[in-house]
Amino acid sequence: MTMTTPSRSPRRIALAGALCAALASIARTPVWAEDEATDPKSDLGAIGNKLANPLSNLWALSFSVNAPQFFDGDINTGSAELGGSLLFQPVMPIPLFGEGENQWRMMTRPVIPFVFSAPIVEGFNDFHHEGGIADIQLPLLLAPSDRITGHFIAGAGPIFLFPSATTHDIGQQQWAMGPAVVLGYKTENATFGVFPNYFWKIGSAGQDNDEPDISQMSLLYFFNYKLPDAWQVGFNPTISYDNKAPSDNRWNVPVGLFIGKTVRFGRLPVNIKVGGEYSVVSQEDFGQTFQFRFQITPVIPSLIHNPLLGK
Repeated sequence: MTMTTPSRSPRRIALAGALCAALASIARTPVWAEDEATDPKSDLGAIGNKLANPLSNLWALSFSVNAPQFFDGDINTGSAELGGSLLFQPVMPIPLFGEGENQWRMMTRPVIPFVFSAPIVEGFNDFHHEGGIADIQLPLLLAPSDRITGHFIAGAGPIFLFPSATTHDIGQQQWAMGPAVVLGYKTENATFGVFPNYFWKIGSAGQDNDEPDISQMSLLYFFNYKLPDAWQVGFNPTISYDNKAPSDNRWNVPVGLFIGKTVRFGRLPVNIKVGGEYSVVSQEDFGQTFQFRFQITPVIPSLIHNPLLGK
């Protein structure tokens, strides 16, 4: 039986405290804050296109429900195993210095995975399911000013992986870090690019960790096209690669499509997307083959208006 290690309790308490603090800060922010989020004259279509840019200046709370997910492979001779998860991603562009087109920003987009159910391999045709909080990722990307980049999208910085999983089966019990880069291009109607990152192990968590040292890559590739009346179409799957897995189990390469629309609830724009992703390459033994996605992203007022290092 899988046991939760005692050291995980402080992490769960700290995470809950951080989320409560973030929600409290949002609640204290006046809804009449003068920025793009609350301007009733703002172009909802343009906001939807900007949300596709990982380095935009919009503050937002992204909730991506990936369910149901289908997992299959050579060790499973029956129907596909089902799973589901929620990815919570607060998008927080922190102004460092400068204003307007001259402003440099630090982009922080933590990814907090809540696993509803994940199939865990016990043996041939033998699975059990686990749920809980998985390992959290935290990228810190420096984004140059728009005056420098123009229509290009460019940013880079470190990314960290925290061993926050509530059970061993949905986490790797290791601290890891590596580089992250965003490269892309934006126009009035389209945004597209790539967001690759790589992790290497920098430490272990727990004395019973028998997992291989982390050496993993993920690559988000995205495209968003603005349609009339604030509709949009595009894709944003994430390719994954595990260098320590056997050669036929290293890659998962999904392709996908979504349709979305940006609407306004009260004064706040909310972007809604629905779509699906099919893995044209998946782990031969056992891996994800398909998932449905429902994503809702409220744009919130900026919580930090003044550059931290001055104008």
